[in-house]
Amino acid sequence: MKTKIIATIGPASSSAEVLNKMIDAGLDVCRLNFSHGSYEDHLKVIEVVRSLNITKDSMVALMGDLQGPKIRLGDFSCENILLNEGTRILFTTQKMVGDASKVYISYASFAMDAKPGETILVDDGKIALKVISTNGIDEVLLEAVNEGLLFPRKGVNLPETSISLPSLTTKDLQDLAFLLDQDVQWIALSFVRNASDIIELRKLISKHPSKNKPRIIAKIEKPQAVADIEAIVAATDAVMIARGDLGVEVPMQQVPMIQKKIIKLCHKMGRPVIVATQMMEAMINNIRPTRAEVNDVANSVLDGADALMLSGETSVGRYPVETIEIMERIISQIEDYDDIYYQHQAPANIDDVRFVSDSILFNACEMAKQTKAQAIVVVTHTGYSALRLSSQRPKANLYIFSNNRHVLHEMSLLWGVKGFYQEDVDDVDKLMETINGILINKGYLKKDDLLINVLSTPAWSKGASNTVRLERVS
Repeated sequence: MKTKIIATIGPASSSAEVLNKMIDAGLDVCRLNFSHGSYEDHLKVIEVVRSLNITKDSMVALMGDLQGPKIRLGDFSCENILLNEGTRILFTTQKMVGDASKVYISYASFAMDAKPGETILVDDGKIALKVISTNGIDEVLLEAVNEGLLFPRKGVNLPETSISLPSLTTKDLQDLAFLLDQDVQWIALSFVRNASDIIELRKLISKHPSKNKPRIIAKIEKPQAVADIEAIVAATDAVMIARGDLGVEVPMQQVPMIQKKIIKLCHKMGRPVIVATQMMEAMINNIRPTRAEVNDVANSVLDGADALMLSGETSVGRYPVETIEIMERIISQIEDYDDIYYQHQAPANIDDVRFVSDSILFNACEMAKQTKAQAIVVVTHTGYSALRLSSQRPKANLYIFSNNRHVLHEMSLLWGVKGFYQEDVDDVDKLMETINGILINKGYLKKDDLLINVLSTPAWSKGASNTVRLERVS
């Protein structure tokens, strides 16, 4: 299976027994959601995953997902507040227990940033309100656009407001420090608005003394991010189309085309892309997904996603293992179609520092297509070659060998990539003989299969890929 599966880990899936079954079912990346759980909870999961990777010789990656500047309502003195169309209510930035006339909002600059006429959405858009006026200090008068119940601690979206909140909150900075100490492979940044948010996070990561720096995933869930998408994709290491908040912040009918455009852009720029939110949400409580969810998973594979992400289905759902098993079956069925393969992007700029290696990798995929090679094997130190090969979407299997386990775990997010750890050897021919022997012994290759090798010479030199070889397995 080439399309990867990411699962959010929570109470339903944090035990060693369940995680073991999830890995057997096809899990590739564990998402640690820092909107929930304590450091102790997350550390236990990290330790279990690392232990299972050793005992199972697997390469499951760890992703830390920062909460970001999530805006919420405060507590109420009642269970809920009924709003009729036209009902007026004050939102205050002064902490208080809310009632039918006034409620607390956790956004200190709300009264300064909100403008009359702007729309405010609560509880994933179930409640819409219009800004009537603001005192510019601590209170905003709102009017309900529709009838509904307002519940405490629900999330608030401000799709039309220019938000002055920093991309990294105090909590995010604390969580980031914890994650960097744990040597995770990926860090997801929530509510990205522009490329500078990614640049700021990268600066913080670069200052950490750890040898292995995690890669960054930009979560696209705000209209400002969609508007600055090319710069964001250029600045980040991967992209997540977080359709939950995105579907609230922009008109919901726009989300399918935004998804397709972002995936296409990520292919062009060589960035892995994740499709997330409500993929198989019915399986939180049911043993089967809906037909619409099956179609959603299938279409995301056809669109070209590197990975599909499960949230509540595996964190709190009743059937975390079964959800992964069913998702894998859907993915495998769709991957039988030839149209998803060989999305070639030939290198265009001869002056680019990566032109030689990109040309080698592009032509390795061209050769695989022409010869119907069974596999492309690449030797890498940084993972760059694996990233570029994956973005070309070859039908040939991608086997990645490295002497850096952190890199191999990172690559578990990439479409089609299967990683193997291999210590240094000096001679190219001896290296390829060793690699071919491993693949034959594990059943990935057999006699007379055509095999394409991509490497930098001399063997294991930390340079760009400069060699491509076609051979028949003997």
